[in-house]
Amino acid sequence: MRSVKVYGGMKGFAPDVAEEMLPEEGNFTVFPGFCDVHVHFREPGFSYKETIRTGTLAAARGGYTAVMTMPNLNPVPDSVAHLQPQLELIRRDAAIAVVPYGAITVEEKGEALSDLEGLAPLVCAFSDDGHGVQRDRLMREAMRRAKTLGKLIVAHCEDNTLLHGGVIHDGVYARENGHKGICSESEWRQVERDLNLAAQTGCGYHVCHISTKESVNLIREAKASGVNVSCETAPHYLLLDESDLEEEGRFKMNPPVRTAEDREALIRGIQDGTIDMIATDHAPHSAQEKAKGLDGSAFGIVGIETAFPLLYTYLVRPGVITLDRLVELICKAPRSRFRLPMSGCGYTVFDLDREYVIDPDTFLSMGKATPFAGWHVLGECVLTRAEGYSGYCKEERA
Repeated sequence: MRSVKVYGGMKGFAPDVAEEMLPEEGNFTVFPGFCDVHVHFREPGFSYKETIRTGTLAAARGGYTAVMTMPNLNPVPDSVAHLQPQLELIRRDAAIAVVPYGAITVEEKGEALSDLEGLAPLVCAFSDDGHGVQRDRLMREAMRRAKTLGKLIVAHCEDNTLLHGGVIHDGVYARENGHKGICSESEWRQVERDLNLAAQTGCGYHVCHISTKESVNLIREAKASGVNVSCETAPHYLLLDESDLEEEGRFKMNPPVRTAEDREALIRGIQDGTIDMIATDHAPHSAQEKAKGLDGSAFGIVGIETAFPLLYTYLVRPGVITLDRLVELICKAPRSRFRLPMSGCGYTVFDLDREYVIDPDTFLSMGKATPFAGWHVLGECVLTRAEGYSGYCKEERA
């Protein structure tokens, strides 16, 4: 028997659901389409890792109807001409709404600013994700210009002078297993600098994938003092810590998962509103690039197909956060901060009672590297509809 209910936590959300496309058996809940502000779909330049088509199908399979794609591509979208190849691929191949970032600096090298004025009408915000902007003066000027354009500066915070070739968190596991560590200060020190610059310039500032307790505290204090700042974390920082690491590339991401204390601070941050949203940092690589252990593998894991079931199973069901708060974190807050309208957001349908085991071989993404392989979860996506796009249907995939 089929039962369908519409999520009631958002005023005015009343989609026209195509119930005939749902399985005949199951208790289904209809949610507004999710929004991910941090994904890597690798095209143009690295289509052997992921494409716009496979990335957006994977996103739809995860319940997402809008994503924002990071600019570490070839060519880097640092000018209108360099952005055009990506826009053409999006127009041709996207299964959901895709809004690209423009790079803060030319080729993301941190030496000269991109054509921010030319890019502004075509991008969601500016970021050099994958790299921290090292020069204080350059970041200040980027913020000043972004403010006049009404765009956010979205920062991957990493002080290169503190990295020392690290591959995982500089903690117990690294010391016991002979790995070079990445210290927490490499993240929070640049968060601290940028918050000061944002306070000086008045620029809207967003911090990518925070992983440390110090970053949470700095952002909490900055918000209290009136700085225009928001931030995101990712499911792996909320559900894993260094004690979960194994000697496999699927546990290697940047920033790394850190200590239990850091994880607990991040959870408090999503509970009290310090952390505004959860993004996936979906970062696919080839099997070969992820088969070289912690030391040799590329940084990055996939996550857009597993984010909702993991967060629902391990945060909502135990009562760590409410379902309303989860929808705020992965739907409403991202759209609000990045000025994407809720109207026309589409919808996604989940069977919240469906229990299964995460199996990377079933992913629609070309990337298969996930630290959550083998985890038991509740909540299977059976249908996603993005307005004007093809979306995802379990039956179509079958």
